[in-house]
Amino acid sequence: MKKILIIYLLLISTVSAAGHLSEKDKKATLKCTGLYYANSMIPQGTLELDKIVFSIAAKKYLTSYLIKEGVKEDFINSELNKSVDELYGKSYDEKKTGDCNKYIYKLIPESKAGIDKLVKSGIY
Repeated sequence: MKKILIIYLLLISTVSAAGHLSEKDKKATLKCTGLYYANSMIPQGTLELDKIVFSIAAKKYLTSYLIKEGVKEDFINSELNKSVDELYGKSYDEKKTGDCNKYIYKLIPESKAGIDKLVKSGIY
């Protein structure tokens, strides 16, 4: 009985730990992820390579984060497609991207280091 209680408590703590993202934060994170995704599609001759690489890494990092937070992958993909449809062909927006960076770094502890690690690893 003691083992069952311990397992039950662990399951409850795991479920409550995942999915702590508010609707507002989820929406904003998806919007930033979509911006990074659209930025990653800007041709290299138009945008510096380091900004493209950062955008690819940030999109990957945030997609993984959202999935860990319990957001369905199909929903993430459909929202990213909407963002790309809206932003594709537009130029890089330094202010929006900077605002997203600040927001994400504040929302997700160690996100700056996690994204930088992906950038440096070349695995994105």
